[in-house]
Amino acid sequence: MAYVIIGLGNPGGEYAKTRHNAGRMAVEKIAKTEGFPEFTLRKAAKALVSEGTIGKEKVILVLPEVFMNLSGKVLPSFVKSKAAAKKLLIIRDELDMPLGTMKMTFGRGSGGHKGAESVMSAIKTKDFAQIKIGISGSTAKGKLKKPGDEDKVIKHVIGKFKPGEEKVLKKMLDRTAEASALFVSDGVEKAMLVANTR
Repeated sequence: MAYVIIGLGNPGGEYAKTRHNAGRMAVEKIAKTEGFPEFTLRKAAKALVSEGTIGKEKVILVLPEVFMNLSGKVLPSFVKSKAAAKKLLIIRDELDMPLGTMKMTFGRGSGGHKGAESVMSAIKTKDFAQIKIGISGSTAKGKLKKPGDEDKVIKHVIGKFKPGEEKVLKKMLDRTAEASALFVSDGVEKAMLVANTR
């Protein structure tokens, strides 16, 4: 049974490099770091897919070609049972965390994230791993500074990272790739040690 790592985001050029696509960018980074082949479209799965190995383990990297809120639609092609879900890692953006922070969890809820909700209802379990990449602003003291109303939230999440933020994001993507590889080779606890330390 292969490990499945899915980067949540929106497909299409206009959403590339937007905050909502942090998870998608992270999976592209893993593919590059681990020397996976080019992503190819798997029509039946509604996803771009690249397969390779990390250590001795078979890994399938998945970029859904459906919008974020419908992410669950790609799951049935890759995760066929609750046992298989234990080898699933979802990487996604998180509005409730400032940029420059990330958190890995296992068996937790969606925290209101529509993409994660869609995945959970598709596979009927929350027993899988998630890496959340912070995309909100922060105060000078590092406290969370979230956009206010619904319109501002939408504008923020589908806005592109600013040049000054890209450096911070790059560090987060590097660390996500490292934690993801550890999840595959050494298990979720070891991966959490890397993901959840600042």
